Amino acid sequence: MSDDTIRLVTIGRIIRRRWRLLTVLAVVGALVGYGTSLLFPPRYTTSASVLLPGAWEERELLTQSEIATSSVVVDRAATALDWSGVSGRELRDQVSAKASDGNIIKISGTADTPERAQRLSDQVAQQYVTFAARIAGDNTDPEAAAGPEALRKMVVQTSRRITDLAEAADPGRTVESVQGRTELEKLRTTLQEAMDKLDQADPATNKANMVVMGPSARPTGEAPPTRMQLIVAGALLFFLVSVIGHLTAARVSRRLRTEPEIAAALDSALLGTVDVPGERPAHRPEDSALRPRIRRLLGLDIRWDVPTPQTSGDEAGRQIRYRRVCARLRDQLPAPRRLLVVVPDGDEIARRAAGQLVAEAGSDPSPSTSSRGYPMLRVVEVSVSQPMVPDSDDESGALVVVSAGSWTAGELAGIAEACADAKHEVVGIVLAGTVWTRPARSAGRPRDAATLALAVGNDARGGSG
Repeated sequence: MSDDTIRLVTIGRIIRRRWRLLTVLAVVGALVGYGTSLLFPPRYTTSASVLLPGAWEERELLTQSEIATSSVVVDRAATALDWSGVSGRELRDQVSAKASDGNIIKISGTADTPERAQRLSDQVAQQYVTFAARIAGDNTDPEAAAGPEALRKMVVQTSRRITDLAEAADPGRTVESVQGRTELEKLRTTLQEAMDKLDQADPATNKANMVVMGPSARPTGEAPPTRMQLIVAGALLFFLVSVIGHLTAARVSRRLRTEPEIAAALDSALLGTVDVPGERPAHRPEDSALRPRIRRLLGLDIRWDVPTPQTSGDEAGRQIRYRRVCARLRDQLPAPRRLLVVVPDGDEIARRAAGQLVAEAGSDPSPSTSSRGYPMLRVVEVSVSQPMVPDSDDESGALVVVSAGSWTAGELAGIAEACADAKHEVVGIVLAGTVWTRPARSAGRPRDAATLALAVGNDARGGSG
């Protein structure tokens, strides 16, 4: 896993083999999300719209949004609402405003009930319009305020002068007098239209005409995050963290999975690979404690980071693999010898494979044990934390049987050192794996290999018959 690319098949394998654990963690995450929702009461949000007539630049709309949520406006709204224990400072965190298309300021209010949220947004909108009208009416620039007014007076005076000139002209006696009166009326009309446009373009007039576009709607649902959203988010978060944790653990794992790595760690040659039928680890008497039961219940007793066992052909095919390993041992050793089959303690796959290997060596078809027969094998289990191999008795060598992806290089090197300390040369390595078995096609009596494997203990011996 440390060098492999994380693929969807890897995630799928995690879900298939750890679905119980992932389900439990997802339920825990949902409970955490539910508990979080209890700490944060439900909130409701609604908005009131205020129309700003006339032409407004974008920066001016942003300024109006800031004014709508200013302390002056919110404090006035808090005074008008007169909610017990709620001050303007607290309401500032519950009010927001933003400018939208069409010169509309949307003022949003958030409260713990729909009624309060509606009253809050409506009151802030009303106080904003009142405050903006007051700002528009209080013009502190005398020259800017006197300019339009002086222009209006001048227009009025000009209109009167036009009237006097029209009355002084010869009323309709000549063509020139008629044309003059017509031109004067056109001038009066143009001046009046210009004044009307000036009044419409006056910013103070526009700001004074701000209107609230009706009351805000009463909210029918909670504002996010809702309780259900927190529950779903908690379950999803714990699920994703669990999957990522599995991937991270596999990435940083130093367990050896390839044949060259295992052979290098034990400093010996690989004699072959053998298979055992896939099954759950056997329940030992010491597994009656609570922790092992929980591990079995959550599926933690099954490795997920090893490939799915392939389907084997039949029992005969698996027996051929064991015979070939025994044959390689016979051809490698100069004479029939007794060997220790060293199995790391806790490696259930290797233990079953070692038992099958001893059974196969005990069924040596050689006619004479004095010839080139299979070596005699005895299984010993060695602790990887404190490896200790029995001293040389009748045995003169060790055969190490391990499963891939179970042990680190340091642990395997410790077993090799323990063999060297006990004067046992590691003559070879056998790699054990699991396969799915197919149903038996015949009713013939199968070979009782499982019984032989279980009968193998620390003192079990096999001979070359």
